Formats: sequence, C-alpha cells, structure tokens
Amino acid sequence: MASTVPSVPTKLVDVEVATTARRNVPAVVLVSTGPALGPGGDGIDVSGLTGKAGEAVRHDETWTLGVGTGSLADHRAAGAGLVRALSGDDAPKTADVLLTPDFDAGKVRAFVLGAALGGYRFKVTGEEAPKRVGSLRLITADDGFEEVLTSAALKAHALATATALTRDLANTPSNVKDPRWLTTTAARLADRVDGLSATVRDEKWLAQQGFGGVLAVGGGSARPPRFLELTYGTTGPHLVFVGKGITFDTGGISVKPADGMHLMRTDMAGGGAVIGALLAVARRRLPVRVTGLVPCAENHVSGSAYRPGDVVRHYGGATTEVTNTDAEGRMVLADALAYAVKNLKPDLLVDVATLTGAMKVSLGLRTGGVFSPSAELAAEVVEAGANVGEQWWRMPLLEEHVSAVASEIADYKQCPPGPGGITAALFLQKFAGDVPWAHLDIAGPARSEKVYDEVVAGATGFGARTLVELAEKYSR
Repeated sequence: MASTVPSVPTKLVDVEVATTARRNVPAVVLVSTGPALGPGGDGIDVSGLTGKAGEAVRHDETWTLGVGTGSLADHRAAGAGLVRALSGDDAPKTADVLLTPDFDAGKVRAFVLGAALGGYRFKVTGEEAPKRVGSLRLITADDGFEEVLTSAALKAHALATATALTRDLANTPSNVKDPRWLTTTAARLADRVDGLSATVRDEKWLAQQGFGGVLAVGGGSARPPRFLELTYGTTGPHLVFVGKGITFDTGGISVKPADGMHLMRTDMAGGGAVIGALLAVARRRLPVRVTGLVPCAENHVSGSAYRPGDVVRHYGGATTEVTNTDAEGRMVLADALAYAVKNLKPDLLVDVATLTGAMKVSLGLRTGGVFSPSAELAAEVVEAGANVGEQWWRMPLLEEHVSAVASEIADYKQCPPGPGGITAALFLQKFAGDVPWAHLDIAGPARSEKVYDEVVAGATGFGARTLVELAEKYSR
C-alpha cells in the first residue's frame, strides 16, 4: 500500500447522560443569547460573552458554551464548538455539560450529533495524531428524564457513526481506495454486525449478468469494478438504497479540468452513505428489511476506456447512447436500479449520488436535491432530513424534458439536453420501473471546503443520516 490511512471507522467522542457530575472534571455552563446563564453559572463574568452557538470560553476550571437561540441547529453547532475547544493542546479531554431544564430529547440528539462529529479528523500523516476528546457527560437534574435523554443520545451517536464512516470512506485517497478496497472494507465492517450480510461480486460476475454500465465505466481502469450488496432483515417493508460508488473520476475520455479533479476521491460519497446507513440500521436492529447496493468503478482514461458515441447495454437489456463519459454515475446507477427492480421487489427504491454539477448551481453547497414522481415520498425525504440535520429541497421532473431522454440509435440518451440535474433524474427514472422511487443528488453538500456547525472540511457524510431516519420511519 502506497500510504497508510487512519483506521476505519474513526472513533468518536463518547457521550453519556447522568444525574450526577464527576469529581475533578470541568463543568460546562450553557449560555443563550443575551447572555443568560444556565445552571452552575453563578459567579461567572458574563462580560464579553455573546451566547452565540458554539462559543466556548474557559473560566479557570469552568467553561461556558453558547447555545444561541436554542434551536436544534444551534445545539448541533454548540456540541461541535465544545468538542473543538476541548481538542486544544492545553484543554481537558472530558467535561460535564450542565443541561438547562428545557433540554428535551430533540436538543440532546442535536447536541450529541454535533459533539460526536465536530471533532472528526481524517489526515494521512507520519506525525503523531493529536489527542482526541474522550468523553462528555450530560448532566440532567430530572431523575425521571434520564432514560429518555439516554435513548436520544444513543440514537444521535448511531447517526453520527454512520456519518463519520461515510466521511472516512469518501476521504480515503484513491491510491488506496479502489473498487476492491471499498467493497471489501464494507464487507469486513458488515461481518461485525449481527443480522447484516455482505456479498461482493467481481467483474466476471458483472459480465455474466450483463452489467454493461458498470463494465463500461470501469473498463478504462487497471483496477476492475465491483458490485456490493448489503442485506439486512427479513420482515417488514423492503427498502432498497442504491449508492454511486465511483472511487475516482477523471471524467474518462471526456476528461475533467485539472482544477478540482483531486476532489473526485469523494465521488463515491453516495455509496459511502448507503454503507454507513446499512450498518447503522443493523446496529439499531430496526424492524425493517433493507438492501444496500453499491456499484463500484474507477472512471479512468486509457485505450480500453468507453467512448462518446458508444451504445451500452445495461442489466435487463435497455441500451444507452453515451454522449459524455464524465456522466458515468448514471451509467452505473442504471444497472443497479434495474437489478433492484427485477430481483429485489422493493417497496421503496432510493438512489443517492454526487451526480451533477448542475445541482451545485441550483441549490448551493449545503442542500441536497430530491427528485421523485411522488410528492408524498419527496416530503418524507425532506422531513427525514430535517429530523437529523440534513437539508433537502424537492426538484421537479419536468414533463417537457422527458422526450429528450430518447435516443435515435439506442433506447436512451445518456446526457439529454436541458437542465442537467433534471435530465439526469429523468434518465434514471427509466430504470426505476413502477416502484416508488426517489433520486437524491448530493453533489453540493457531499463535500465542504470549510468548517461550519458539525461539518468539517472534506467529505461531510451527507445523506447517511437521512437514509437511516427514512428506514426508521418505515419500521414503525
């Protein structure tokens, strides 16, 4: 291996709820905008404090932490801000947070999510790793509420673990992460979780089964494609999550500009979200049946790369006219969607992918796009995301662009003219059959160039928590 990457998965800060504080452990007093001090704030000098979410200030052996106006987003930012402050060289690596009386389960989930993810770090280095924050204890004065808050904290930590694993997989450099590494790593992690099984198929199986899209995209690389299938549960509604697993994307013959190409190590963030979500669903033992499919390939430039003008036959027989080899994500997703419809008989089919740059223009870098012919399903995705701190916006499947998906020399055209995010979704819809289906385009929020709230620079892990929350909704 050319480089040694951090161990996967990254260990996150431990968080517990209790009614008693620990001895010789710093206390954290919460401050709302004003600033108004929570319990334990007697004698603290409030001059200079704003109460802004995430503002952590040390006062000898006590800390104050701003929670803003008290919204869930502010509590996520507060948890993240505290862990980042405690990560300093001379800072303690543990603390007791004195909760205010209005701290309900929702605020605990938000705070723990921020705390668990705010200190995330992934760096390939020969230096000694900095000492991480070990644990936080949330102190509640209400004995009868401890169990409720503990349950909320455990759920939040499970969601954070799914997000962090997605970040790990996406951040891993592509000289290490090829289709084989990604699928075998996922299978190794799945083997540790009761009730979750993993099957990895190689390029020979893909050829026998007719996965023409995956084989075409992966044909230009010396590192062949793989197909990952994760299976959990045997009863309840059957949900199938499909994630794009392009471990590096040069654009192929339609090569990308050099600027920004290094970020294409995260082009499998959708597949990472599916892997992270399946592990979380299994660990939480949700009473639902979920299958995760991740078609994996490296889109490279070589004499064996697929070409603009090629006609590719997908799983199930439908054909696609290739017009741009940099639109590779929809090629591999088409195979996986068709496989799911024919073999898995899902009650719900959701694909997630860093699919189109057009979505960055449409929605920016912090909001994912939801495409679905069902207003009800789109609303479920948006609500699931809101519950776990991920923002989505429903996009239209415009009827006037449907005809553009047709090709003169094949069944479908890979890159129809028109608005790129919408036409890509219309192409994928052809492979979803009559199954309730949603396409989630995370090209914008899957990566970040700066730190904000619980997000750090690099892969964000966006989408994993929404998939887990969606599975939980269908398990009720």
